[in-house]
Amino acid sequence: MAARPETARKILIYWMDGVVALLAVIAVAFIVGRAVAGAISPPHAAVTIACQLGLCALFPFLLREAFDHRPRPTWKLALAGVLALAATLLRPTTLDNTAPWIEVGTLWLAAAALYLTPRAIACMSVAAAGLLTAYGTLLHGQSWPGALIGLLINFAFMVPAMLLWRWLWWIIRDASNGREARARLAVAEERLRFARDLHDLLGHSLAVITLKSELAAKLATKDAGRALTEMTEVRELAGDSLAKVQQAVHGYQHLDLDQEVAGVRAALEASGTRCVVHVRADELGPAARALLAWVVREGGTNVLKHSRATRCAITIDGGLLEMRNDGVARSAAAPPGSGLRGLAERLVAAGGTLSAAPTATGEFLLRATVPVVGEHPLPAAVPA
Repeated sequence: MAARPETARKILIYWMDGVVALLAVIAVAFIVGRAVAGAISPPHAAVTIACQLGLCALFPFLLREAFDHRPRPTWKLALAGVLALAATLLRPTTLDNTAPWIEVGTLWLAAAALYLTPRAIACMSVAAAGLLTAYGTLLHGQSWPGALIGLLINFAFMVPAMLLWRWLWWIIRDASNGREARARLAVAEERLRFARDLHDLLGHSLAVITLKSELAAKLATKDAGRALTEMTEVRELAGDSLAKVQQAVHGYQHLDLDQEVAGVRAALEASGTRCVVHVRADELGPAARALLAWVVREGGTNVLKHSRATRCAITIDGGLLEMRNDGVARSAAAPPGSGLRGLAERLVAAGGTLSAAPTATGEFLLRATVPVVGEHPLPAAVPA
């Protein structure tokens, strides 16, 4: 799944492991069959099987070493090449006197493509096709045009397919890293904005307060009246600064319900969770909508962090909000976080309720109610 990069990585790697394991089983079955038919001796069959299985056993290691980046060729790649060459030379012929060695060379070239540049692997593919064609023509009596065309088609399919397989993982990884980077950038920009706002609000005021306090301290023994005047101005300036800070913090506390629902839906769908939304909240006042916005934000965060949900439904009908997801296994095991506890306290103080628990149908339900009329003012604390 693209939104869960580690899961996608495991799927891609294990899929290729399965393909290589299938090729190994087919190769061993063929060699055993030819040995039973008397075409090759048991020692010949044993050595051939050992070379074939050695190549297939090294392939998963080669794949994992080169899946996240293109490394330099290693001794494992060289050893795999030696085993591939030995398996190619030792593979017995079929009943029609042809040698089924195409997949052996192709498997090694596909692994080498993860380590070498495109130009190097193209040259190596052409050279390998020429040598294997000569081998099949001279020792097994094959028609060289047919052998050469078959090899080139096989190489042209398998080698680019392996590069495309890794490129697909790089796209998934970069997309996930890009989303995380954008999220970190958004948080950093918000912190910078908040720091800038606080500096603009308090920087000048605190500097003036400091100067006037120092002046009042000096005048306390010389001119008590003027010192009192200075301290009165300090108190007024401090009160004005406090009011500005409270106003700024209140702006950070206010959330828009529609924006939060849209943002949570986009985040869930980007993570691979199908999200269905039904909202009817026109009759709610600003305070109630803000409370529900906090619940939607916290609920969406918990689904992303603590569950493996594949679907989530958000329903708002007047003062009732329900968020259902199928990630109950992990959600049920986790104790309620500080965010939900803080939300519950805010909702109770505002005349509402909040509950979060698994349901009998195997879902996890977050349910919140807020008063539609006669709303209480929002508490000052922001949930953690």
